[in-house]
Parts: sequence; structure tokens; C-alpha cells
Amino acid sequence: MKKGKQQRQKELQETIEATPFVTDDELAKKFSVSIQTIRLDRMELQIPEVRERIKSVAHQEWTETVKALSIDDVIGEVVDLVLDEKAISIMDIKDEHVFSRNDIARGHHLFAQANSLAVAVIDDELALTASSSLKFTRQVKRGERVVAKAKVRGLDEKKRTIVEVTSYVGQEEVFSGTFYMYRSEE
Repeated sequence: MKKGKQQRQKELQETIEATPFVTDDELAKKFSVSIQTIRLDRMELQIPEVRERIKSVAHQEWTETVKALSIDDVIGEVVDLVLDEKAISIMDIKDEHVFSRNDIARGHHLFAQANSLAVAVIDDELALTASSSLKFTRQVKRGERVVAKAKVRGLDEKKRTIVEVTSYVGQEEVFSGTFYMYRSEE
């Protein structure tokens, strides 16, 4: 049974407040309505699209926190950050990220998301990648959302910070990398 507009909008607002990074597509499925209906509801409720919600949260929370680069230089949108511990970013794969003939994301975009997140998580004014070891575990296609999760694992024998980054589409791993980072404190 379909809900009335007012009830749907009330639940829509509650859902977005609880999970601000939910997409219009996910909301349309949840409420069994079209994406256009969700967009119209959001407009009436003056709720920005997911990309703007992510940017707003990222800029409010991390503009002053990220030290090694500007938050705008991180590839993807940072949605969680604890310096020298962990970080998460989200990147939606669009036309500019894929090969035109097959809609598969170019690997350097996945690497750039992971590498910039490894730099952002470092609690230092200077963080540079000394080396990395990477593995692409499946192709990523246009329209998919890549969630990269970085964890700081400690120091290696050369006193470089080790950051592991794993990227997912849904629950499926698509990329993993270990980054060895120089920092100015060393």
C-alpha cells in the first residue's frame, strides 16, 4: 500500500537525517516511487542532493583537520576521518572516469582515490607516498559507487607510515593497496 505524500516526505526526511549519504536511487527503491518523485520531495523539503550533502559534511568537519593536502585535493568525498587512524571516502564513477568503449573505470582513478585518502589520513603537514603495492580485484563500471576505507597500520623498518586502503562497491572488494608514506616528522 502506497503512503501518502506527507507521510512519505516525513519518512524521507527522517531517513536522510539518519543516513545522509543515501542516494536518490536507494530512496526511490525504499519508498517504491520514481527517482523523479524523490527529487521533487527533496526540493519541496529543501534537502540538497547527496553530493551536496557529502560536500557539506566534509567541508564542515575536515577542512581544518586534513593537514597534508587541501580537502579539495582528495579524490572522492571524505565522509569519515580520524587522523593517523582511519578515513573513508566515496566516489561515484561517472563518464569522465571510464573508457568510452566499455564503461569500465580507468584504474588510475581508483588508485588516486586510495592514494589521496592515504595522504589525508596522515597527521602531518607533509605526507608523500614512498611506495605502494596494489591489487585490482574486479572491474568497476560507470554508475557504481566506490567506497575507499583507509587504516593506518603503524611504521615499517624505515619509519614510514603504513596505510592500508581497501575499496568496495557495495560489499564487494574491488581494489586494495598498501601505501608506505613519508612524513616530515621522520
